[in-house]
Amino acid sequence: MRSDRRGFLGLLACAGVAAVLPFRPAHALDAGSARALIDRSLGEVYQVINSGQAPAVMYQQFEAIFARYADVDVIARSALGPAARQTDAATFAAYKQAFQGYIGRKYGKRFHEFVGSRIEVTGARQLKSFYAVTSVAYLNGRAPMEVEWHVSDRSGQDLYFNIIIEGVNMLASERAEIAAMLSRRRGDVAALTADLRQAG
Repeated sequence: MRSDRRGFLGLLACAGVAAVLPFRPAHALDAGSARALIDRSLGEVYQVINSGQAPAVMYQQFEAIFARYADVDVIARSALGPAARQTDAATFAAYKQAFQGYIGRKYGKRFHEFVGSRIEVTGARQLKSFYAVTSVAYLNGRAPMEVEWHVSDRSGQDLYFNIIIEGVNMLASERAEIAAMLSRRRGDVAALTADLRQAG
């Protein structure tokens, strides 16, 4: 069941590693726009799932949805951990692009498991500098699950940066997996980037 949950939320969000954002007042972002962001992203994911296109094309589309609606920079930095602060801009940019593709492929490959499932957005509320959008996931033959999406406008546009399912950060394991891959490469971020281009 745990792997089913990881796959489902990973596919829908294609990201969501936790990040700590500094407090600042929300500006253009409000509950309605945060909720609309999640509605739009879910709508696009379901459109791809039900499109009947070739898997390779679908993976590219999942990656594009991730890039459009997620704060890829925050997520990639969080996944990389302390090494992100020690990595030069060009090396980090290459890693971030590889990480984005890795997420799209990894979770996109599970799309066939989720045809006919759905997520219903139920509300949104402000939590300090970001908004929490609540929803319920209905998977075929499984009990409904509560899912919470964290949305911020820190980057200058409304993007989600985290997903919580039944109180647990469902993609926290990505941080551990990236850390393990980096450790195998003795902390070489460029080598990790090469691995991510082949993984997923």
